[in-house]
Amino acid sequence: MRRAVLAPLAAAVLLSACAGTAPAPVASSPAPPTSATPTGARTDWPTYHGDLARTGVSTGMPPVTGEPVVVAALALDAAVYASPIVVGGVTVVATENDSVYGLDADGHRLWHTSLGAPARRSELPCGNIDPLGITGTPVFDAGTGLVYAVAEHGSPVSHEVVALSPSDGTVAWRTGVDLPGADATAMQQRGALTVAAGSVWVPFGGLAGDCGAYKGRVVGVPLAAPHVPSAYTVPTTREAGVWTPPGPSVDGRGHLLVAVGNGESGTGDRYDFSDSVLELEGTRLVDSFSPDSWRTDNEADLDLGSQGPALVGDRWVFAAGKKGTAYVLRQGHLGGIGGQVSSLDVCTSFGGTAVAADVVYVPCTDGLRAVRILDDGSMQVLWHAGSAATGSPVLGGGRLWSMQPDDGVLHSLDPTSGRTLSRTPVGVTSRFATPALSGRDVIVPTMVGITIVRAS
Repeated sequence: MRRAVLAPLAAAVLLSACAGTAPAPVASSPAPPTSATPTGARTDWPTYHGDLARTGVSTGMPPVTGEPVVVAALALDAAVYASPIVVGGVTVVATENDSVYGLDADGHRLWHTSLGAPARRSELPCGNIDPLGITGTPVFDAGTGLVYAVAEHGSPVSHEVVALSPSDGTVAWRTGVDLPGADATAMQQRGALTVAAGSVWVPFGGLAGDCGAYKGRVVGVPLAAPHVPSAYTVPTTREAGVWTPPGPSVDGRGHLLVAVGNGESGTGDRYDFSDSVLELEGTRLVDSFSPDSWRTDNEADLDLGSQGPALVGDRWVFAAGKKGTAYVLRQGHLGGIGGQVSSLDVCTSFGGTAVAADVVYVPCTDGLRAVRILDDGSMQVLWHAGSAATGSPVLGGGRLWSMQPDDGVLHSLDPTSGRTLSRTPVGVTSRFATPALSGRDVIVPTMVGITIVRAS
């Protein structure tokens, strides 16, 4: 077993050569969360943005006062699109070569498991990832003690859930998740996995280019044998992908909230639950929201499918997407078509938010924004960051951490003002890259592996 390549600070600069509205006045400032683990002990980050609600907040990172430093820049066997997760001190990283690695806090390899051969671009009707292996962020379930990931394979193209031990990478079981009614070659598993109601949940959308007979779908696989999958499929003729990287958010009742992209519906067509936020109880649709403008949004590819629904306390859901309009919905009563509590022009948003108390930190294509949800469900923009940080943010150590993807720079920002406090070269990342936080570490997925940044 070959040891992962470990490089010092200068390697992060070398990696960057590798491929792949005016500010609103601040009426009041959000308070960053307090740290519950001042010693900086390594803490778990078991899923996308740290918890099943996708809050993106670490209470275990001590306050950051010094300059963050790259302690390891690792080249693995392919690009890393999924967020790393951390379980019991082990950083679990999945690559597009259908590999899963277990690493220690300093990036030393503990184990490496190959799950098969990934699909190649030549086997797919469209797309922009080559090879295409593990794209969605895995999830750890404490009840079973296993990590769940979805691997896409080639020759023929297929998808399967694989359950692994986080301590040594041993495969416990695996099962296919390509169900009838959609073309497996056109389906892409980009959204993060989650666990709820005794199942691991797997969202599916389409490939870049929106080609082929794909449909938005959420597949549930029971954690207990015999692991027979079932699914909710958006009732559209085609498209309506559930693709945004955060995947489903899980509310206090164990229901899934998912964002759905544009369908093929046009003006005058029957509503098909595209351009929406859907609430699922298992594979059963129990509630939905779509803007009044869903028909024209679909025609212009200006849907809500690009940003994951953000749970704000136990009352509100914040949703935004490609059009630039943000909506506040009521948890437990999403409102149907045009039933939002409030709406506001905020920004075009792609990826996952971070949420602290009543403040949502939004990944906007023109720089992050902080949006407060007031007691009546209305919105107030607190600040618009003037930096080039556009990546899905996470919050820890009194700082907001977000990528400037094209230039391979990790920004830390003051969560009360949006001012950039540090810039750390980490290597080029995918457009949707988001870090994991564990103790003092910020773990960034890159187009060649991962970079570990240590804050002090």
